[in-house]
Amino acid sequence: MTITEQIITIAMCTLGTMATRFLPFLVFRPDKPTPKYIQYLGKVLPGAIFGMLIVYCLRSVSVTDYSWGLPELIAGAATVGMHLWKRKMLLSIAAGTVIYMLLVQFVFV
Repeated sequence: MTITEQIITIAMCTLGTMATRFLPFLVFRPDKPTPKYIQYLGKVLPGAIFGMLIVYCLRSVSVTDYSWGLPELIAGAATVGMHLWKRKMLLSIAAGTVIYMLLVQFVFV
C-alpha cells in the first residue's frame, strides 16, 4: 500500500471505531429511559456470544482421534473453575490458555 492508502485506511478505521463508540450516546439520551428491548439485549447477548465462541473453538475437536478431546475438556474445566473461584475474566482466560498449551505440547504429544 502506498502512504496515501495507509493514511486513508487508518482514518477509516478510526472513524468506524469512533462512530461505534459515540453512536449509542447519541441514540440513547440520558434524559430518556433505555428501551426495554435494548435492556433485554444487554442481558442475553453476552451469554449468547460466549456460547457461540465456545462452539467455534470446539468445532474441530475430534473425540474419536488420539487425545479424545481431553486437552480441550480439561482446559475448559480449568477456565470455568478459575472463573468461579477468582471471578477475574482475564485470569480465567489466561489460565485456561496456558493449561491447554501445556497439555498439547507436553502431555498429549
